[in-house]
Amino acid sequence: MEIIELPIKFEYEGQPYLIYPSLIVSGEELVLVDAGYPGFMPLIEEEIQKQGYDPAKLSHIIITHYDDDHIGSLHDFRVKYPAVAIIASEAEAPSISGAAESERLVQAKALLAQMAEDEQAFGARFVEELQALQHVAVDRTVRDGEWILNSRLQLLATPGHTSGHISLYCPELGSVITGDAAAHEQNELVVANPQYCLDLERAKQSLERLRALNAHTYYCYHGGQYRITRENTAHTDAC
Repeated sequence: MEIIELPIKFEYEGQPYLIYPSLIVSGEELVLVDAGYPGFMPLIEEEIQKQGYDPAKLSHIIITHYDDDHIGSLHDFRVKYPAVAIIASEAEAPSISGAAESERLVQAKALLAQMAEDEQAFGARFVEELQALQHVAVDRTVRDGEWILNSRLQLLATPGHTSGHISLYCPELGSVITGDAAAHEQNELVVANPQYCLDLERAKQSLERLRALNAHTYYCYHGGQYRITRENTAHTDAC
């Protein structure tokens, strides 16, 4: 098994940004973890091809949680690659499929109602972007502790950012794909976007759960790979 980071570069309001979906290679299976913003499918396909793989051979897409930067292009992938199976947690599946309003949209509407007048345009635009996301049926729902890919990859419940957020643990590689349960900032693992966490205390607990795995490599959607070294271990111990 191999985990490959897929750096996706883009600009927003003139500023450069990066997100990092992951590609899991397990035998003949290719598994994409998270699908980027709307319109990002060609960028992700290009990165997969740069790694020497054919996007047409994707067997699964795992969604860590419902957010526009994680499910934005999921519908495009489903249309182009209809055989791909979509995996998500039981709690996130209703939002992804459109059976229930997403927690993120509920939050965005509530924040919009409280925003100052000079922030209203931004808030309204974010609500519209969430409402425009296209729904996709989830083929398999998973719970905390379940194993997939011939029992080589474990799904871990890491709530807080959203209530149904999941991360992925690969013991044989000593690696974790964190989604937004952790971000890599200034050579540290931190809570991703704490201002948008639906439950910050649970998000902190989930981060500690991932840290306690003592993995060699954490693949963070925001910030990219975090590798355990003597230096950052010493820094963490000192803190």
